[in-house]
Amino acid sequence: MIELSLAEIADAVGGEVRDTHSTLVTGSVETDSRLVTAGALFIAKPGDVTDGHEFVGAAKAAGAVAALVEHYVDEDIAQLKVANSVKALGLLAEYVLNKVRQSTNLKVIAVTGSNGKTTTKNLLRAILSQVGETVSPIESFNNEVGAPISILRIDENTRFLVVEMGAAGPGSIRYLARMTKPDVAVVLKVGLAHVGEFGGIETTAAIKAELVEELSDSACLILNADDGYVRDMESKSKVKPIWFGTSKADFLASNIELTENGTNFEMHWPDGESMPVTLQMLGEHQVMNALAALTVADSLGLSKEAAVRAVEQVPLAERWRMQVLRRADGVTVINDAYNASPESMRAALQTLAQLGKTGHRTIAVLGEMAELGEYSREAHDSIGRLVVRLNIDQLFVIGQGAKLIHMGASQEGSWDGESRFFESIDEAFEPVRGMLVSGDIVLVKSSKSANLRHLGDDLAEVKV
Repeated sequence: MIELSLAEIADAVGGEVRDTHSTLVTGSVETDSRLVTAGALFIAKPGDVTDGHEFVGAAKAAGAVAALVEHYVDEDIAQLKVANSVKALGLLAEYVLNKVRQSTNLKVIAVTGSNGKTTTKNLLRAILSQVGETVSPIESFNNEVGAPISILRIDENTRFLVVEMGAAGPGSIRYLARMTKPDVAVVLKVGLAHVGEFGGIETTAAIKAELVEELSDSACLILNADDGYVRDMESKSKVKPIWFGTSKADFLASNIELTENGTNFEMHWPDGESMPVTLQMLGEHQVMNALAALTVADSLGLSKEAAVRAVEQVPLAERWRMQVLRRADGVTVINDAYNASPESMRAALQTLAQLGKTGHRTIAVLGEMAELGEYSREAHDSIGRLVVRLNIDQLFVIGQGAKLIHMGASQEGSWDGESRFFESIDEAFEPVRGMLVSGDIVLVKSSKSANLRHLGDDLAEVKV
């Protein structure tokens, strides 16, 4: 973060200062005391399990020079008291961003969508960091806490800021959009992720559209032409959108080909130029993420060739996201168990099925898709039926929350042992591991809460 006095921070967030040292914050802003380094500002955020106020002393010991608190604590450290630490964090992020913008040509790129945000963010970081200093979120820092923490990493040398915007209910993306005032905004997809929490896909679409509604007249809006809900956002925009997709779009992908080593496609620009792209990332759905990133690059006037080279060098989105792990004995494990929605589950299974056409036995190890609410029963059942229709060779379903996948598969086809259900990971591990032979391709897919990502590592014999 840029250097700020505690008094200046207090003015920005509307807080009361207890400081006898004229403190200057020269380091980062953190909500986790374990991440604090010298010169940092520690945000004491109350939580459901732990209260950040209990860790002010630990933050001081790690090098924090000040703490933003909701009540003063008995620690010898400069303190700034506010009514709500999360809201104050957002105000500070907005203040710092505006201050940096006044003296630099910083460009802010916002990315939202039910799926693909993290991959697209990583692709953008690869492209933009070749041109200038780029700040983007670590992991999935995309909510009212994570996004401001990412924003506060900028300084006067930052040329590009990528902000990942996750939906946390009505108004959540509007809050982040008003905080960041994006120069470029991307909407990837509207799907069933978190639909149980939001009450329906239409509500999800409305939340994602908040980004579109908050853009200024001078902003650039980039939309997915292949998604009907995203196409409908055009009517909510003050600016004419730029479209990316696989059929009718300004930026177009064609001749998509999936291999064991990645995904190939032909990229077409509006000026008529085209170029082959070879992604190391696995899955046809990664093409849309690459398209979005390449469209952003073009909107910023960056080199086509350099942008393509950059996306081709990205190995995967994050750990446990379509992560390809190859064992010495010839077994391949695709560990994609960090997040799961019906859309991402279908995309992963379709990838597995396509790889099976190259002569490999295909095995799906599936767990629960969380946060689907009333849609959960139908969604899990349909995934089980899809496994059969895609001719996946073997299905293992783990956990009560996912049992309907097993039941759907059993009812769809006259299988005899091709679908097996286990109550726990421990119960499933030996049966799955025991059947694997050289040439097998295993997909491990679930929501993070199901913990199948660790099973994927174990099956791949990964040493962590």
